[in-house]
Amino acid sequence: MKYLYVLLLTLTVNACSGQRNQKTEESNVAPPTFEMVSVPTLITDPVERAEYLVKHYWDKFDFKDTTYIHEPQVTEQALSNYIDLMNYVSPAAMSSSVKAMMKQTEQDSAMFQYFSEMMEKYLYDPNSPLRNEEMYIAVLEYLTESSSLSDVEKIRPAHLLELALKNRIGTPATDFTYTLANGQTGKLYNIKADYLLLFFYNPDCHACQEITRQMESSFLINEFSKSNKLKILAVYPDEDLDAWKEHVSVMPKDWINSYDKSVSLKNDEIYDLKAIPTLYLLNKEKKVLLKDATFQQIENYLSQTTN
Repeated sequence: MKYLYVLLLTLTVNACSGQRNQKTEESNVAPPTFEMVSVPTLITDPVERAEYLVKHYWDKFDFKDTTYIHEPQVTEQALSNYIDLMNYVSPAAMSSSVKAMMKQTEQDSAMFQYFSEMMEKYLYDPNSPLRNEEMYIAVLEYLTESSSLSDVEKIRPAHLLELALKNRIGTPATDFTYTLANGQTGKLYNIKADYLLLFFYNPDCHACQEITRQMESSFLINEFSKSNKLKILAVYPDEDLDAWKEHVSVMPKDWINSYDKSVSLKNDEIYDLKAIPTLYLLNKEKKVLLKDATFQQIENYLSQTTN
């Protein structure tokens, strides 16, 4: 809650400084700025202030002014602040605000394309620190219904929406069959533990190796594993079994190290594996708690359960 106060104050300060008229050396034309809306003083609750802000965030932004496209230090900074605010509002407020914003962008075709691309860059790209699939679902829902896109242009957002809705946080994870090095098979739902960490990986992936080291050295992960509160199911989803078999001996012995013999995870896109590694945290009933999470998010979640 304290952080939200600081964030709201920072946004206001940044907005005020951004509104100062700055003259370029070549002309007297002021560069475009982003003007933050003012929250009524009567609204004092931080959450209510955040909800007011996301509802009115773009009120003073001119979506017909395409010069903003060429001013990423203004537009992308405003967008990243907007995305950050979504951490403090309800899912309904988030979805409503995003769709209202996307409707505004349709005032100009170039702005519509620009914001569509920026939303994918910030919310969906696996390398983005601000990625937020729930928020991007609202974007994709809007795009698939937009009259500004042809049926052909809607194919990709429709496919991304289908993937995003699979194994969504709060829903039961899709069951699948995994195969061990000795040929034995098992089912996801037959693994008994308070928490199940799904680790989709590739043995040649440097990031996968780094996460493996982090999990091996994590005191919290080891404590949960020793008490059988947590089990780790590592799954190799690709076809090259020789590469996987060469790597079997170096994986932690207490993990369930497996591969997808049918390659259905990849070919049928049972899980959205847009990047490797991918981590999911499931509860005892195999409901998705965290999807495409970072290792730090996994640790933080488990740490909160001990308190």
